[in-house]
Amino acid sequence: MTTLDHPSFSDLSPDVVLDALDSVGLRADGRLLALNSYENRVYQLGMEEGPPLVAKFYRPARWSDAAILEEHAFVAELVEREIPVVPALALGDGKTLHAFNGIRFAVFARHGGRAPELDDRATLEWLGRFIGRIHAVGAITPFRHRPSLNLQSFGVEPHDYLLRHDFIPPDLHSAYTSVVQQALDGVQRCYERAGDVNNLRLHGDCHTGNVLWTDAGPHFVDFDDSRMGPAIQDLWMLFSGDRPDRVRQLSDLLAGYEDFFDFDPRELYLIEALRTLRLIHYAAWLARRWDDPAFPVAFPWFNTQRYWQDRILELREQVALMDEPPLWPA
Repeated sequence: MTTLDHPSFSDLSPDVVLDALDSVGLRADGRLLALNSYENRVYQLGMEEGPPLVAKFYRPARWSDAAILEEHAFVAELVEREIPVVPALALGDGKTLHAFNGIRFAVFARHGGRAPELDDRATLEWLGRFIGRIHAVGAITPFRHRPSLNLQSFGVEPHDYLLRHDFIPPDLHSAYTSVVQQALDGVQRCYERAGDVNNLRLHGDCHTGNVLWTDAGPHFVDFDDSRMGPAIQDLWMLFSGDRPDRVRQLSDLLAGYEDFFDFDPRELYLIEALRTLRLIHYAAWLARRWDDPAFPVAFPWFNTQRYWQDRILELREQVALMDEPPLWPA
């Protein structure tokens, strides 16, 4: 298979979804539920035999086949070490990546669960242990086909895309461009303060929506954004509240994390830098997907005057936060 750029999700009717599963030997019973996903199209399907399965149809042209298979291989490594993640199933010919009508897809076991209770200290320590185990595996070898999270890929390139495609209102163009440049300068200073931190294979998008909690503990799902980056990327999105709350949450996470992997405290200088990059990247992500009919429906507030005014204020706050002392565990 090669990366395909001509199909679109408009070709992905329910009949096509069912036929795609049939093409790999799976007989669905016609029950189909679209799950909450915008980057890809994800469906829960009832099966004629056995429990429901989840099929993920990958957005065309986003990842190469090699990059998708590298993600699948990473998750399989975690499974081998009994880390609770959800791997792509090897079907029929032993492959995890398939294609039907030009759209690539993978199939997963369905795992239920609820969001973790992050105000519970034992839950945070439990999460920290498993993230530490993920990172211990992630540090063994690097990705070769998936990108790194850095200032260029999550800051400069997304901002350049917005400028090239005239998304920013003319009367806000100067203010937005100016504050982004200040923000990127602040990110650079944070990286300089942190020094030469290690990059490793990450989950990449480790927020509460991608952690399913049961009485047996967490399951980590959706490694679609997995990439190389600093370890703190998989921790900071679990913080919330005011500074004392976040200090406590950091301490609880690290209490479990460091049972399995050493944390470099210099990475604490990167928390607000990574948050800033995520904000810039998110605006460009919406812009890049704006031709997808699902996006104007799901994000009607995007690209309004108010939207860009709020982004300017948000980034100004981040510029100030990046110059504050970093969080430090209690």
